[in-house]
Amino acid sequence: MTGFVGRTRVQIAVTSLSAIATGVVALSAGAVPARFQDGVTSADLSRDVTPVLTRYCQPCHAGENPSGGVRIPQSLSSESLKVDRDVYRKIHRVIRERSMPPTGSPMPNAQRRTSAIDTLGRALDALDLAAKPTDPGRVAPRRLNRTEYNNTVQDLFGISLTPADSFPADSGGGGGFDNNADTLYLPPVLLERYLVAADQILDAAKQETWLTVKPAKSITDVEAARKSLASFTTKAFRRPVRPAELDGLLRLYTQQRRGGLTYAASLRVAIKAMLVSPGFLFRIDSALPSANGPQPLDAYTLASRMSYFVWSSMPDPPLMAAAANGSLLKPDIQTAHLRRMLKSQRASSFGALFGGQWLRAKEVLQTAQPDPGKYPMFTKSLRQAMFDEVSMYVSTMVQENLPVKKLIESDFTFANEELGKHYGLSDVSGPEMRRVQVDGVQRGGLLGMGALLTVTSYSQRTSPVLRGKWVMAEVLGAPPPPPPPVVNTLPADERPQQGLTLRQRLEAHRNKPECKGCHQRIDPMGFALENFDAVGRWRTKIGGVAVDARGELASGETFDGIQGMRAVLLTREDYIARNVVERLMAYALGRGLEPEDLPSVSLIVRQSKPGGYRMQDLMAGVVQSLPFRYKRRAIPVTAAASAAATK
Repeated sequence: MTGFVGRTRVQIAVTSLSAIATGVVALSAGAVPARFQDGVTSADLSRDVTPVLTRYCQPCHAGENPSGGVRIPQSLSSESLKVDRDVYRKIHRVIRERSMPPTGSPMPNAQRRTSAIDTLGRALDALDLAAKPTDPGRVAPRRLNRTEYNNTVQDLFGISLTPADSFPADSGGGGGFDNNADTLYLPPVLLERYLVAADQILDAAKQETWLTVKPAKSITDVEAARKSLASFTTKAFRRPVRPAELDGLLRLYTQQRRGGLTYAASLRVAIKAMLVSPGFLFRIDSALPSANGPQPLDAYTLASRMSYFVWSSMPDPPLMAAAANGSLLKPDIQTAHLRRMLKSQRASSFGALFGGQWLRAKEVLQTAQPDPGKYPMFTKSLRQAMFDEVSMYVSTMVQENLPVKKLIESDFTFANEELGKHYGLSDVSGPEMRRVQVDGVQRGGLLGMGALLTVTSYSQRTSPVLRGKWVMAEVLGAPPPPPPPVVNTLPADERPQQGLTLRQRLEAHRNKPECKGCHQRIDPMGFALENFDAVGRWRTKIGGVAVDARGELASGETFDGIQGMRAVLLTREDYIARNVVERLMAYALGRGLEPEDLPSVSLIVRQSKPGGYRMQDLMAGVVQSLPFRYKRRAIPVTAAASAAATK
């Protein structure tokens, strides 16, 4: 086992190096024609965009230490636009939002800004339309995380045990999810826990679960053991067991029988070995042979990818049957199974597992610490209800195939009596969480949910900065850069001090040149949520002073309160949809996204737009995407390359 993991780390290192090289080649291959599909030419870029970048952007974004780590090339050409498309997409966004250049810096006039926005936007759109995903990106063996392990053993053995609760916590990796292959390494302590867990599982399971064939006059002990092991190991490995694997387990069974153990006891030893083997603990992708290009994944690998994406568990019998007969390789069959899976009860946990991490709602259970003296109503049960509201809402978005705009505005949420009272809702009684109608003003959509408002607050007060940053990062997919190393801290309490409200003190802070550029993007979004206190209750005054929830974006758009901000966010529906697709894809692939994934993301967004960016459609797009259905063709590794990677 240890040798397996050691080899995997070397393979991952080599694969990472290969991914970088292959990605550069894929992005650079083939010159973009001078004329784009919609009539934008390289001359247009030189006339409308390059002067703006040179005059207003490069003074800060060039040289050895460019601002924010973003270096803008000296000149913009069709080829450089293709290679650095993601960078230029961000440039287009900040120019359009008027968040760059920062206030106090030289600004392009309205005509220059408009021409640059229009020409660069049309050029990027043309590249998206012309781009065809060609590289599925890197992939590494993925160890089952704690949730996946618990769910898998429960479905495999028909038990309610959760042995992985005693395992070391899983870290969040690329994309922010705890199923990231790069962080799911195997420390020695975890292997010890696997051995203990295997005994616990077999003690709790009914023997007939894994002892499917018994010796009889017509079948010998060894033949019965082989059939039992072959049947059960195929289910446990989520693919047909290989002859060498089966022979190894059978040898272990035979050794125990020769040592005097009973048939059942000997078989149990072999099943325990199976539970600590790579075939069970890891998801290792297998591909079909292909002459060239990316390799299509085999049907069993697709079945596992789909089941762990939607259920965080092993495939069910219908999915395994579709893998066995090969029908799962057909796109329409894949989509049909996805829709079926999303309707099942097992999919109800998707909101907690995906939404809880993406939206950071799980922090309300783990790290949020409102001051108990100031907020005595913030009980353990209220924490749970707040988390359940987010998870049930996201699950409903998926199961009812709602459009992404419902993340921003809706007329329903989920609450029980305690949470309902916290929100000021009437006619909600009892401890059970249920769907309730709301006015769509104070509540309705993510922005009014207590869990998200609490995790973006401090222990004694709200934080417009944290809340604005959350909206930008988790909703719009445009996280601001980290603050400078030394920033002045604001008081812990939100009461007016020296005649100044918290907002006024924050505005004084943001007027500093080194702070203004980011705060003019972040703060307005956070101020719009100031009607909610640090635990998500609605308020109209702070320390006797009326709440000021007005905001003005760098683009000049103004709004007042949560309703006004909802309206502004809905004009950015394309950004929200793209962010959701990127999060779904990172979660489904078990890795952070890379440049070679961007054409696939753009394709999903483009194809789902006519239907209003509905959640199941976005998920179906992910399942049909090149990175989900293919793997990168292995590049032969020379001894020298292997030694260099290891070094």
